[in-house]
Amino acid sequence: MLARKPLFPGVIELNFQAGEVLGCNVYLVHDSDEWILIDIGYEETVDDFVEIIRGLDFPLSRCKTLVATHADVDHIQGLAKAKQILKTTISAHPNAVEPLSTGDTLKTLAVIEAQNLKMAMPPVEIENQINDGDIITVGKKEIEVWHTPGHTDSQLAFRIGDVLLSGDNLYRDGCIGAIDAHHGSDIRSFIKSLTRIRDSDVKWLAPSHGPVFAKDNAMLDKVIERVSGYLHMADFGTLAEDWPLMNEWDDEVEQGILPEGLQTPTE
Repeated sequence: MLARKPLFPGVIELNFQAGEVLGCNVYLVHDSDEWILIDIGYEETVDDFVEIIRGLDFPLSRCKTLVATHADVDHIQGLAKAKQILKTTISAHPNAVEPLSTGDTLKTLAVIEAQNLKMAMPPVEIENQINDGDIITVGKKEIEVWHTPGHTDSQLAFRIGDVLLSGDNLYRDGCIGAIDAHHGSDIRSFIKSLTRIRDSDVKWLAPSHGPVFAKDNAMLDKVIERVSGYLHMADFGTLAEDWPLMNEWDDEVEQGILPEGLQTPTE
């Protein structure tokens, strides 16, 4: 039996447990013999994670459910395979049901033609739809579900005491989950989710990529300010609300204004 290396009581992150990064963070939350997995990662690493779980002496038959934080391929491609091995159910936000059950390669970002990225997205049935305010019980442990859209429309986070399993909302370096219209990003929703995290009394954030870190409101203030600016930047295309430069250009065209030092040439 492997020596367990919990990050918090009843919470084991399987990459940290293995001593190597196999993919996205996969959290095993347990109480006594009952346990769940939050995310599973790519299909190719499912067997590795299952072997780690066996080595930790968790009965495979006691997996209550597999939870998807959201419907991005790097988090959920292995769900169908893991479900078959563990003979359990899948839990996800209602907005993740269609892309997961149909194996939608566009919304899950499994296929990005412009980058010649093409991955399989095995469809999987979702038995349990979970949403903001729901409670997942594992033994006597209670896990509060937060719907934190922004990165995707299905993004979930999970509170256990003073710890938030925070998904792709925020990482230790102040980066956030990728903003892309194809998988349901929304900048204003992202700002609300980050503000909710900042204003909460959780002490620790356990993200879906990278290390666990202490919640830092000063850092979150800077992130929220930065992301708020995205609403007014052409960089974010249709996800931005406006582009102030175009208002300036309207005025300059109407008034015939040229930059200082540039004059209209005479014929």
